Amino acid sequence: MVVRRWGDGPPIVYIHGLGEAGLCFAPLVARPELAAYTHVIPDLPGYGRSAWPERAQGLDELADHLRAWLAAQPGPRPVVVGHSMGGVLATLIAERAPAELAAIVNIDGNVSIGDCTFSGKAAALSLADMVAGGFDRLREAIYADGASAPELRGYYAALRFADPVTYHRHSCDLVAMSTPETLAQRLAAVTVPATFIAGVPAGVCERSRELLAAAGARWVAVEPAGHWVYVDQPARCAEVIAAVAAAVTARA
Repeated sequence: MVVRRWGDGPPIVYIHGLGEAGLCFAPLVARPELAAYTHVIPDLPGYGRSAWPERAQGLDELADHLRAWLAAQPGPRPVVVGHSMGGVLATLIAERAPAELAAIVNIDGNVSIGDCTFSGKAAALSLADMVAGGFDRLREAIYADGASAPELRGYYAALRFADPVTYHRHSCDLVAMSTPETLAQRLAAVTVPATFIAGVPAGVCERSRELLAAAGARWVAVEPAGHWVYVDQPARCAEVIAAVAAAVTARA
């Protein structure tokens, strides 16, 4: 994986979402609220500047890969911040390796099927259809919608680098994991400090917020915001992450 590093201090690792690349977090890590930390930002395999894999890993396999990568990192245990699919991966890593993490922050990660905005469209296609033109059509629709949604312009740019096979595999996994509505319970059950940041009103759907509350997960509404919470409300998002990082650093 290609990995970017900024800053000096306790580590925060950022895991991007479906089709994204690590540079999506650049405006967030530049916030003064996070100036005291080292920011470690990989491009996941198949995305950004990382190579397209010969075989696309599923999300469970990718979580195992990230767990091993995190275990090999020098320094203290990191706070892991994940957006969207990255939030799901943060939860999966916390289930596997709680002793290797200081905390997780899940930014608008999938909770129910209502959150599968783009993954649902990709998963509805066969892999053959995806590769034969479905991914191009999906990207062009996002480009058109970006005329009135600045965050989608950045998403479209990232998708130009994304591997369609990896995107399809991860989309199918996100739909499969979101459908049974157990991700909120799994987040609430991890044994490391875990915070969910929900974009309100246009991030995770109302059903997902209900599931988070019913599961007893710690979640924070950031509003007004959509799915790219850290784009819509960077200062508030940075404040929440900084508070989590400061709390676990104080306990270390």
